[in-house]
Amino acid sequence: MDVRFRNRQGGRRVDLALGLLLVAGVLTGLGANTIGVDWPLDLIQLHAAGALAILLLAPWKYVVIRRGLRRPGRRAVVKWLSIALAVLVLITIASGLIHSTGHLEHVGPLTLMQIHVGAAVTALAVLVAHFGTHVVRPRRADVDRRAVLRLAALGAGAAAATAVWDEGPGDGRRFSGSVRKPELLVTAWLDDRIQRIDPAQWTLRVGTATFDLAAVHDLPHERFTAVLDCTSGWYSEQEWDGVRLSELLAAAGVPDDGWRSVEARSATGYSRWFGAATLDDVWLVTGVAGRPLTYGHGFPARIVAPGRRGFWWVKWVTSVQPSRRPPWAQSVFPLT
Repeated sequence: MDVRFRNRQGGRRVDLALGLLLVAGVLTGLGANTIGVDWPLDLIQLHAAGALAILLLAPWKYVVIRRGLRRPGRRAVVKWLSIALAVLVLITIASGLIHSTGHLEHVGPLTLMQIHVGAAVTALAVLVAHFGTHVVRPRRADVDRRAVLRLAALGAGAAAATAVWDEGPGDGRRFSGSVRKPELLVTAWLDDRIQRIDPAQWTLRVGTATFDLAAVHDLPHERFTAVLDCTSGWYSEQEWDGVRLSELLAAAGVPDDGWRSVEARSATGYSRWFGAATLDDVWLVTGVAGRPLTYGHGFPARIVAPGRRGFWWVKWVTSVQPSRRPPWAQSVFPLT
């Protein structure tokens, strides 16, 4: 494709559009990777549409990069940042699109989702550095009639491409972008390692009460279906056996003295806080698919929190404690 600009104004507008699309891609990606419920606003479709819009702009960006590389006065650092940004964006988009097909999971030791997120974060850092060395400022003239029409055409093209992708290679992914797995995979948040806990030595502290495994099994268990949607890019629907946290706290005799949340803590030190009003919908489970949990899936007991992403589902739970800390007073993504 032979693409030319009549003046440098067009190239500057391409850079502005790409910068906005990259930022929008990061925000929609973070949102889709955090939210466990299906919003009316489909973030993963917006995320995909942004990626496909970048691909539609690629020929014009190629002209901008080629022109910049040929310019003798352009600093070498700016040229290398442009090349690095282009490569990282292409890796981010390619890994995301391939992941959404469900046909490839790993490239060497890394998953496609790790490559996708890692390349995206690095691209954002390079974008900031690029704008710092080669500032592209918006102008009032950027919103003229021709620019608005071109932007509308780009949006329509991205929407059409997204619809085609969703009906074809990307069909079957969840609203979060995760692909279906018939069985649970063994994953852990950050550097948590699988805990091989001796069931005879394990105890669960709830308020001032202590339960051994037999006492936990004696609590009123329910069998229910819930989807584990992992931030590593897969989901699986399973039947779980467990006790609601509200029932667990009642069995432990925890008084209602104004606490605002419950902290579920793992043997690894990992923890999440659940709001006091949500405890009917959060379970401490001891079994999945009609069998006891395995070590990799949190034996002897783990949290199951339907409607929340997998990093909320604390494994190897050793403590469930009421807290006056509000549930919003924790990082969106756990930092440890």
